[in-house]
Amino acid sequence: MKVRVIAVGKIKESYINQGIDEFVKRLQRHTSLEVIEIKDEKISGNLSSSEMNQIKEAEGDKIIEKIDNRSYTIALDPQGKPMSSEGLAKSINNLQVQGYSSIEFIIGGALGLHENVRKSADYILSFSHMTFTHQMARLILLEQVYRAFKIMKNEPYHL
Repeated sequence: MKVRVIAVGKIKESYINQGIDEFVKRLQRHTSLEVIEIKDEKISGNLSSSEMNQIKEAEGDKIIEKIDNRSYTIALDPQGKPMSSEGLAKSINNLQVQGYSSIEFIIGGALGLHENVRKSADYILSFSHMTFTHQMARLILLEQVYRAFKIMKNEPYHL
């Protein structure tokens, strides 16, 4: 199963980059991983809801351009459905059985995802009712995908 992460924005903090690099390295033993970074739109000052929506729409259009329609697409959103680590492992395994060869995870920018992106996704996943920065979401996602592959192989995953 090939894994693609389509994410808005660059990772700026070195400590997050170090964590991401570690899980990218660990995942290479289990799957083909591709991370696609999309340039985020400039956000300045107090934005109206209309301006925020325009920014999300512009970022969403860039995301949708990168989606491979043959992949199963999971968008990360606080309003999505929660899933346990074991549930994610089972879902990835089930997708393989169903014939999917790739899965895509979508992480929006600082303002979240535009409705068009959520509508185009096959599943909306929530890590928590809490809100995380898009940078932290990328680190958490890669850790959970790594954990899912370890679970699928019946290997210890809490190390």
